[in-house]
Amino acid sequence: MVTAELPDGDSRDAAPYTFTHDGSTLVVEEQGEGPVAYVLVHGIGMGRSVFADLAVRLRESGQVIALDLPGYGEAPEPPRTPTIERMADLVAAFLRHRGLDRAHGRVVLLGHSMGSQVATEVATRHPMLVWRLVLCAPTINIAERSAVRQLGRLAQDLWGESPIVLVRGAREYLRAGPNLRRKMRAMLAHRPEESYSRIVAPTLVIRGEGDPVSPHDWCRFVVEEIPDAHLVELSGHGHETMIKDAAAAAARIVAFARA
Repeated sequence: MVTAELPDGDSRDAAPYTFTHDGSTLVVEEQGEGPVAYVLVHGIGMGRSVFADLAVRLRESGQVIALDLPGYGEAPEPPRTPTIERMADLVAAFLRHRGLDRAHGRVVLLGHSMGSQVATEVATRHPMLVWRLVLCAPTINIAERSAVRQLGRLAQDLWGESPIVLVRGAREYLRAGPNLRRKMRAMLAHRPEESYSRIVAPTLVIRGEGDPVSPHDWCRFVVEEIPDAHLVELSGHGHETMIKDAAAAAARIVAFARA
C-alpha cells in the first residue's frame, strides 16, 4: 500500500511532504528545478537537514530532493527497524511514484555515510532508476566492522569540529531516538562490498582527506569494485563535510552530472 502527500501543481519549493510504502514513511523536501534530479540520502543518526548547504548549491543546476529515512529527522519511527535493503526498496518505490527513473529523467542518487549503503542497494536492486550514483564517505570499512570501532572513528572525526557540525549532529542523533542501537545493527549487518560489482551506473566516490571513518584504502577498494567509478578526495574535510562546507563537494557533483 502506498500513501503520499505530494506537492500541489508545479511547485518547486513545496513544503515537506510524506511518502509511505509497506509500513514505512519518508519525509521529502524538494527545491529547485531542472533536467537533473539530485536525490539526497543521509547517514545514520542524521536527517535531510544536514544537506542544507549542499542543497542550496545543487539547486542552481537542477532539482534537489532530500529525504528523511524512516525513524530519522522528521520521519516517524516504523514498527520495525528496516534493513538497508528495505530502506533501498522504499526509496525506489518513492522514485517510481514520483515518476523519476532513467526513462523520464536524469536521477543523480547521492548517499552519505550509511546513506551510501542505501544508495548502493537502490542502484543494484533497481538499476533503471539511477542515472548517476554518488557515494560520499561510504561505509562500512570492512576492516572495522563493529559498533565500537565505528563510534570511535566518528568521535575521532568530530574532535575539534566546528560548533555547527556538533550542534546539528547532536540534534539529529537525538531525533533518531531510542532505537539507534538497532539502527546501527542494521547498518553493520549490511555488506555493501557484495553489491559494488553489480552497479551499472557511473559512480563518483567522494571522501574528505581527513576522514577516519572512510579511509583512503577502503574508498580505493570501493572504486576498484565498481565497474565505472572514480575517487575524489577533498582536502580540509573529514567525514561530515556535507554539513560544514559543501562547496567543494557540490562543484564535483555538478561536474560529474554534466559529464
